[in-house]
Amino acid sequence: MQDATPENTAIQNVQDKISHTAKIARRKSDDITLVAVSKTRSAEEIRPLLGAGHRIFGENRVQEAAEKWPELKSEFSGCELHLIGQLQSNKAADATVLFDVIHSVDRTSLIKALGKAMREVDKNIPCFLQVNIGDEEQKGGCAIGSIADLLSAAQKHGVEIIGLMCLPPADVEPAPYFALLAELAARHELPSLSMGMSGDYETAIMLGATHIRVGTALFGPRG
Repeated sequence: MQDATPENTAIQNVQDKISHTAKIARRKSDDITLVAVSKTRSAEEIRPLLGAGHRIFGENRVQEAAEKWPELKSEFSGCELHLIGQLQSNKAADATVLFDVIHSVDRTSLIKALGKAMREVDKNIPCFLQVNIGDEEQKGGCAIGSIADLLSAAQKHGVEIIGLMCLPPADVEPAPYFALLAELAARHELPSLSMGMSGDYETAIMLGATHIRVGTALFGPRG
């Protein structure tokens, strides 16, 4: 039995909520991937969660991840690293080497760069299209009307798109935006939905999330 450390307690609390919500939604909790968002967290902050047995983590920036994760991966086997932040096309090659899943594909130039980088290292990385679901000028993500064209470009350049990702507008009820993303994914026959964070992942699960991105609920508030 694991000791009741803060990390074990935090992840158990989140996993219990995932299981409870999945049951209400008549879904299997095993179909929901918990991505622990470790952006801005030091290796020292991440190690306890790895020690508690969690292996799937999300980072926002390629450079930050490159500074922390090679050493952590050498210490802890079976780690899976997800890029959840914006990706510049000139960082595609670095991202392809470091990450196992990319959640933030949002334009044709990035699709081309990723396709080329994956071919060069003979690696297939599942990707999500990030959708600007609230049509917010300051946010990344493609327009809803661009999804079909980007899926065609991804097919052309050999980039596997497994689903859609979104960040709903802050300080408003997220459910309508999650429901819209789910509808768009179904329309385009995409099986996966990356949506929901610490404050709203239960709502996201009710509406079909397959990947939830949780930071504060696992690591605590940022200092």
